[in-house]
Amino acid sequence: MKYLLSLIHLTTLAASSAIQQPLNEVPHAQVPLSKKPLVSSTALQDHITSDNLLKRAKKLFDIAQLGVEEYNHPTRVIGSDGHRGTLDYIYSTLSELGDYYELSNQTFDAVVGNIFESRLVLGDGEPTSATPMSLTPPTKNKDAVFGPLVLVANEGCDASDYPSNTTGSIALIKRGVCAFGDKSAAAGKAGAIAAVVFNSEKGSLSGTLGEPSQYHVATFGLSNEDAQPFIRKLIDGKLIPSSAYIDSIVHKAPTTNIIAQTKGGDQDNCVMLGGHSDSVAEGPGINDDGTGSLSLLEVASHLVKYSVENCVRFAWWAGEEEGLLGSDYYVSQLSEKENLKIRLFMDYDMMASPNYAYQVYNATNALNPTGSEELRDLYTEFYKSHGQNYTFIPFDGRSDYDAFIKHGIPGGGIATGAEGIKTKQEVELFGGVAGQWYDPCYHQLCDTVDNCNLDAWEVNTKLIAHSVATYAVSFKGFPKRTGVSSTAGVEKSLYHGPKLVM
Repeated sequence: MKYLLSLIHLTTLAASSAIQQPLNEVPHAQVPLSKKPLVSSTALQDHITSDNLLKRAKKLFDIAQLGVEEYNHPTRVIGSDGHRGTLDYIYSTLSELGDYYELSNQTFDAVVGNIFESRLVLGDGEPTSATPMSLTPPTKNKDAVFGPLVLVANEGCDASDYPSNTTGSIALIKRGVCAFGDKSAAAGKAGAIAAVVFNSEKGSLSGTLGEPSQYHVATFGLSNEDAQPFIRKLIDGKLIPSSAYIDSIVHKAPTTNIIAQTKGGDQDNCVMLGGHSDSVAEGPGINDDGTGSLSLLEVASHLVKYSVENCVRFAWWAGEEEGLLGSDYYVSQLSEKENLKIRLFMDYDMMASPNYAYQVYNATNALNPTGSEELRDLYTEFYKSHGQNYTFIPFDGRSDYDAFIKHGIPGGGIATGAEGIKTKQEVELFGGVAGQWYDPCYHQLCDTVDNCNLDAWEVNTKLIAHSVATYAVSFKGFPKRTGVSSTAGVEKSLYHGPKLVM
């Protein structure tokens, strides 16, 4: 059965013939709320099984197949049939739970980009291993452009960094100080026909230009090692004829966040949690973040058996992979009064990496809204009480918690690892293979059902259930909200979502 429905009709989806039966064995929401037992962590955890999670993962992969016609492979990237099908599946599953939740859809325009071909040739050599930046515009007329390579002074953040001969050239710019998008725009204003940002550290460089600008030019990332020979020639005054080519599109398209809030519980004191519903264009995204979004759906499906003292608000964000678009938009629309109703936000992104580590965001009160550290400690205490090891990871803006902590809302979350390299010490803690990525299929076509570690997924979904039940019952001992200002993000973050921005 196809899940594809127009986003325009999502608000009437409960009456649609495309509604899917939820995986739960019996309807839960028919019992009056006043007669339901108060939720407890143990009771809610007991409903979580890897078998049910696997069933949902298989369903989601079938939905990702809807993207094949347009992308030639399964995907759930925003704007695709696979993503629209994902939204239909989430909404229809929730709507089948009766009147326990207040469901809402928040549609917004998201920036979507796709790169079809690219090539950068510096001097008389072979094409370089340069990577086009995400959301880069194409070269003029989507054709190759030719011009000399010109070295930009400093980090290319100011107009004065660009020499007078930048016009008609390909600007070579050092990474650092300002965002890639700012560098691209500055190069465009200086008359460059393309830009190349080279890494200031070891390794290749890929990132995103972020919000489109009329001044952006076709922009590549290049490793420091590959850039140095050309830099030396330019310093010596040598001419380096070069060419650049990018065939890409950047446009805006409507997409949707889905929000489900319990009708029961104190509506002025909400525990909120979220995962993102989209994948990258390159693959089906079953671990990233099918696992997080399906964990939320599974917990939400069982919570309806219980009453709550505080309201619980689930969110499925769109456009995370394009730069946290859905969560950014959601928080930007909150009034101060509505902001203060959210006592904390919990982010669940990538729950089942095959070469996993149990990772906890190192969210301290010193650098984040007060309460973030208490949430961090809830996670670590759960792992310890279940005989599991854990490790801390940076709270650096890579997922959907970012907008919340920047607007005074305590936040945190857990993960199992993306493209990072697993160490020998971590193998001693979690097993697995040292020297490999936590998720070798991160942002790739092989991120399928077979890419999920079911044991880790079950443990983490039980932890999600524990976090929901804990705060749905009481915020005793948890710091009260006092305002929407925050010290978070005082230092510039290298990330805004999964891609580097500077």
